[in-house]
Formats: sequence, C-alpha cells, structure tokens
Amino acid sequence: MPFNCPECGNKSLEIIKSIELPSDSRSDEITLQVVQCRSCSFTGIAVYEESRRGVLGSEVFDHTGYRVKKTEVKRLRSAINACPHPRDSHCGCAAHQKLGSQDTSGRWNGLSGIDLQDAFEMVL
Repeated sequence: MPFNCPECGNKSLEIIKSIELPSDSRSDEITLQVVQCRSCSFTGIAVYEESRRGVLGSEVFDHTGYRVKKTEVKRLRSAINACPHPRDSHCGCAAHQKLGSQDTSGRWNGLSGIDLQDAFEMVL
C-alpha cells in the first residue's frame, strides 16, 4: 500500500526494505524501514512504533518518515540485506544488535548518529 511522497506529493512512496527490532521501554513493536518513491525516486527511512501497553484492546502507533542522506539509505539497506532474519526481532546478527541498540533507560536509540534532515508523516 503506497504512502504520500514528501517530495512529489504522489501516492507512490513504498516500503522497500524493513527490519523488525526488539521492543523497548516504550514500544512493543519497532520496525525500521527504507522507503522509496516510484514516481520521483525519493528515498528515505521510516520508523513504525506500536505500543499495546494501555487499556485492554487499545494500541497506539507512530509511523514517521525521515529525509536522510543517500549514503545513510544505502548503509541501512546494506545492513538489512546482511541480516539473515529481518522479520525476527530476536535475531542476534550484527545488524539487529546495532540497529536495535537502546540507551541506559531501555529506550530504542537506533537512529542516533544518523543525520535526520527532517521528519514527515507516513500518510496512506
């Protein structure tokens, strides 16, 4: 299902790679994604986080895209390609260890060190 592209505005932004990361102190699901527009060739990254820690049957999610340098997109794609099980949040490979890192309070910080140029909402 394509999203709105922040560059050209077309509904042609797609998730082309993703890796499921371990839960943290806030989110039950964390997915780091590479996104690409099939209309204008924009590339970026996105993060999907979901928490089911509230009232029974409730869930809260956040799906945010980021403009980043093409070298960052390439690095993330390579890391995901190197992972033998990108859909397994408990995979112990080097990519999962690096991209799934957490701070001392148990909060995911896998985007630290990446130059996030600006954020955009992932709109279906």
